[in-house]
Amino acid sequence: MNVRNNMDFFLRTVLLLAGSFIVPVAMAQQKQPVDYVDPFIGTSNSRWMLFPGATMPNGMVKLSPDNQRNVWQGGYEYSIGSIHGFSHIHGWTMAGLLTMPTNGDLSLTPGLPDDPFKGAGAGYHSRFRHEDEKAAPGYYSVYLLDSRIKAELTATERTGVQRYSFPADSSNRVMIQLNLPSEYGIELKDAMITRVSNSEVEGVAHTVSAGFNDYRLYFVMQFSKPFAAFHGFTGQGVVTADTVREQGGIGAYVDFPSATPQQVILRTGISFVSNAQARLNLKTELKAFDWDFDAIAAHSRDVWSHLLNTIHVSGGSEENKTKFYTNLYRCFTAKMIMSDVNGRYRDACEKEQQLPAGRSVMIGGDAYWNSFWNLNLLWTLCTPGMVQQLVDTQLELYEKTGWLSKGPAGIEYSGIMEGSHEMALMTSAYRKGIVKENAATAYAAMKKHVTVEPQPLCGGNPGNPQISVYAEKGYVPVEKGVTSKTLDYAYDDWCVAQMAALLNKKQDYRFFLNRASSWKNVFDTASGFVVPRKADGTFIPDFDRFSVNHFIEGNSWQYSFYVPHDVEGLIRLVKQERFLSRLKEGFRKSEFHRFAAHALDRTMGQSAEYYINHGNEVNMQAAYLFNYAGQPQLTQYYTRKILDTFYDASPYVGWNGDEDEGQMGAWFVISALGLFEMNGGTSEGLRVDITSPLFPEARIRLDNAYYKGKEFVIRAHHHSPDNIYIQSAKLNGRTLKENYISFNDIVNGGVLELYMTATPGN
Repeated sequence: MNVRNNMDFFLRTVLLLAGSFIVPVAMAQQKQPVDYVDPFIGTSNSRWMLFPGATMPNGMVKLSPDNQRNVWQGGYEYSIGSIHGFSHIHGWTMAGLLTMPTNGDLSLTPGLPDDPFKGAGAGYHSRFRHEDEKAAPGYYSVYLLDSRIKAELTATERTGVQRYSFPADSSNRVMIQLNLPSEYGIELKDAMITRVSNSEVEGVAHTVSAGFNDYRLYFVMQFSKPFAAFHGFTGQGVVTADTVREQGGIGAYVDFPSATPQQVILRTGISFVSNAQARLNLKTELKAFDWDFDAIAAHSRDVWSHLLNTIHVSGGSEENKTKFYTNLYRCFTAKMIMSDVNGRYRDACEKEQQLPAGRSVMIGGDAYWNSFWNLNLLWTLCTPGMVQQLVDTQLELYEKTGWLSKGPAGIEYSGIMEGSHEMALMTSAYRKGIVKENAATAYAAMKKHVTVEPQPLCGGNPGNPQISVYAEKGYVPVEKGVTSKTLDYAYDDWCVAQMAALLNKKQDYRFFLNRASSWKNVFDTASGFVVPRKADGTFIPDFDRFSVNHFIEGNSWQYSFYVPHDVEGLIRLVKQERFLSRLKEGFRKSEFHRFAAHALDRTMGQSAEYYINHGNEVNMQAAYLFNYAGQPQLTQYYTRKILDTFYDASPYVGWNGDEDEGQMGAWFVISALGLFEMNGGTSEGLRVDITSPLFPEARIRLDNAYYKGKEFVIRAHHHSPDNIYIQSAKLNGRTLKENYISFNDIVNGGVLELYMTATPGN
């Protein structure tokens, strides 16, 4: 080994030991929930929004490594052995501001995974090894082999903080890139980077993505040491001015030459309002920490630890605890705060707004498409304060621009997915007493969604398209839209009816409750399947029930079980014996595929004989339907099967499907507790179904600002891997005759005791 290699090895070893403060300290103590989180799980099979890097719960900044080109599920791919930079935003349809420490030959492009790493044509990307990479809630680090630099990342809600450990090298530099590869791809309409001083850079990127998302990302970037020089560049090459501006490829780099190893800390505040707001965010959130990277990382870990400690599971395998807490963590990493520390934000029409007193943040993200099944229950149990924020976001949107939003990425009207299931979350929040104010406003907004035909607004699409046709005919004809719209719109009607009941609007309640039965209008009663229906009232003849034509990310077989608000009515229509026979057949035939059907996730016009698809939201309630058809032992059997086989603890699978925003994570967490909410917590009785829990004991810590109980305990007696069936159950000492309890039973505090056996009850 030559002298250079010896020095490199020594430096690398010292840097790795110096930066490993999180893991050894945690291991020296008793393992806490936060210690079980593995952010690498699923990163070879996940979306842009599920990343291994640093963020806070619902953080605006999601600072993470990237190594892919513009591809579906882009961002970080675990099986790729290089990194081209660390970008600050990993929100649905949102990306921006990539940085990368590097040295050696100058390159102005990141480079693709299969590009060379040195010489002509090389980008500034670098290879790395997974043994030199660490991730935990609020912290990420990696040693970059080609540049011999260790990069560490942490974050507050609106700032990203990085620590770069440079070797002795006269060419050390930090690259700043505003156009970068991402899942949906971004188009820069205009961008600018300016040197403010020899230790500060600021800029803005006007970005368009996914056809509807138009946003300006402002940033202020400060360095702990002065840089030797600032260089801007465009697609034409290096620019010698202090300000660089262009529509397309644009970036900058700053130099940190050094004769000895050195550390440089880079802290960045961002905003979607202005550079002044980005500076305010940075100043406010980092005031208590100054340049103390370790203190910021410790703070982020503490915040995550507090959140994850709302549920404490004991017993069971270490792997199941890893899966449990990682999935719980994922329920809070995809949503995105869109407002600044002082409540300033830009609305869907790009107008600057100020949150009124009593509203703390605007939260955006992916659509609420069928997230009512698990995220509603998880969020209302563990973080009712966040539910208040989500409802306030919807009310603010309605008051400022006239509509609620089913997926307010960038606080825009995305028009993504079907129905407006943010209304399910709102109804649940009012039903559960989490939100008490502005009920009349909420109801007016919800009623508008199911009665007024929407028009494009500020580049987006609000509301329920074709709602007027649905109202007139009782279904959406195939000439006007997908058949699954009818099923989603019927559920929306149910939610509006439940809000009407809360407000004692009896006439509206009866009207919308009656219209909530419109799902029956797309069922062919002879076959018992949902079939696309034409405007003339006839069903499409000889329809292939395994085709995804006329359905969103599913087929007729799957959607024929999709009536979350009226399962009993569905069973009556299909007939119980046929209902059960089909459901059993579907689960039996799907077990080989681990209950996933990737072929149906996104491809329209395809036919494939897939039944249960736990890998997409349409079908995630299926195992619990047995509870409604007199076969609860099959709910217990198949929920455990899914927990054991669909989910794993590896980077390569994690989830066998499209984990958008935590819905699959929430299914694991809630089902591992032995609970489920079929209609999203919108009914008067607030029914919560029971199934076989994954752990001998779980304790849910309740927020006394919202609930009178201190904790709810779920205790499974005689728990073992074989004892997956519930022989009997008691709630606070009272024997249960049903296979469900009420949400109020949980939040009032108490104990649910389940007596487990290896023999099914029926």
